[in-house]
Amino acid sequence: MLHSNTPAVDRPRSDVLAFVGENLRRLRRRAGLSQVALAEASGISRRMIVNLEGGDTNVSLSSLDRLAEALDATFVELVSDPAAQSRRIDAVVWRGEHPGSEAVLLGSVPARAEAQLWTWSLGPGERYRAEPDPEGWHEMIAVVEGRLLIERDEGPVTVDAGGYAIYGSAQRYSYVNLHDGITRFIRTVVC
Repeated sequence: MLHSNTPAVDRPRSDVLAFVGENLRRLRRRAGLSQVALAEASGISRRMIVNLEGGDTNVSLSSLDRLAEALDATFVELVSDPAAQSRRIDAVVWRGEHPGSEAVLLGSVPARAEAQLWTWSLGPGERYRAEPDPEGWHEMIAVVEGRLLIERDEGPVTVDAGGYAIYGSAQRYSYVNLHDGITRFIRTVVC
């Protein structure tokens, strides 16, 4: 069992793609959908679905959201270890070009649909672009280290270490590291 005081470098790392293939296949079968039917329902190509089920491709977070919605499942059901007994996930879900840039989904709890707790780190000059989430979704960002620019359709906001931002994420947004070192922040998604 991991403890909250375990340093990040000592944590065993799991990569979300290790679970997506198995979960996607299981959830697709549970929904009674062929790969073609899932492709039509989600707007994700059949080739991408085949590659995901085979563990042979990378995928955007928004594509995973669309697949989960088409399967009447949650994002967490799609990306988490199916053998896990708790809501602790600790899975690397996104990696940037800089070695220090990554997003780790820490865990999830039920909300209207669900709530997700993430840690993010962005290397110098790194940017993560997101597609709009469904209507009613919100994000709460708390910057732990560095300086983060959140570019949003409703206007940019800059958050320094110790600060936070709360906004509806049903809009285009990006995270941009404005710091010359790694910027680290906690992201809570509520949907």
